[in-house]
Amino acid sequence: MDPAIAIFGFGIGLLVGMTGMGGASLMTPLLILVFGIEPVTAIGTDLFYGAVTKTAGAWRHLKHGTVHRAMSFWLAVGSVPAAIGGVFVIEYLQNHYGEDEVKNLILGMLGATLLVVGVATLLRAFFLTAQIPERAAMHMYRRHIIGAIITGAITGFVIGLTSAGSGTLIAIALILIFRLTPQRVVGTDIFHAAVLLWAAGLAHWIGGNVDMVLAANILIGSVPGVLIGSSLAVRAPQSLLRPALGIVLCASAITLLLKYGTAEVVIPSLSVATLVIGAILITQVLINRHYRQQRVPAPA
Repeated sequence: MDPAIAIFGFGIGLLVGMTGMGGASLMTPLLILVFGIEPVTAIGTDLFYGAVTKTAGAWRHLKHGTVHRAMSFWLAVGSVPAAIGGVFVIEYLQNHYGEDEVKNLILGMLGATLLVVGVATLLRAFFLTAQIPERAAMHMYRRHIIGAIITGAITGFVIGLTSAGSGTLIAIALILIFRLTPQRVVGTDIFHAAVLLWAAGLAHWIGGNVDMVLAANILIGSVPGVLIGSSLAVRAPQSLLRPALGIVLCASAITLLLKYGTAEVVIPSLSVATLVIGAILITQVLINRHYRQQRVPAPA
């Protein structure tokens, strides 16, 4: 057993249990930058250990009643096949373009994704709390189902390629698009991520990208961490955790981009991710302003 990896696993498991975010987004860069694991192996191992960790967290959140089951189901309808497709894209790129090219592509996309998600998390925490009200429950109308499937497909493909965002990207969507409360976001996010990560993790295992010894070392710390974090989630100070997570994600992204990123990959990835997240933020703000104006009584 490697105590350092187990300790990192416990800390990240605790964070995942409390917020639903940060598992793969933090562990993959740590495995690459601190422990020197090859990127594709780090991603595959991360997805596999994350599946076990989030299954433990999902069980706890089901007991607490914080999971929106219908939302989780429709997200998975889009995300599971898309994530498996992302894994096959990695295999195709390795076979046709070589490991070095794939390494630069994956790390550039990973860094860009982390940076945009980190900035979006900070924006949500500091500037958009009043602009985007939250709700504890919602009925899944057809538009919500379609939105959940599309959201799942987009984020699932990114997760299959990079392992980043099984918690963070989906959580951003649950907050910005569906406006769920923090407790519902965490529970639904972890439950859906458990399903998604099993699909992507098994695909990587079949592809030979999972280091089982490394995964076992991480799980020694992460499973207790996520169980403790899930129990604390209802009482956790979300207003402090979200900014802290956003800062960590941005710092991790900048480190990856400076060390591995290339302009040919990073600039397009940043541009697309920024446009998507920006469009979501602006749309939600405009919709909520419109609703508020409609509720204002007309002058007599």
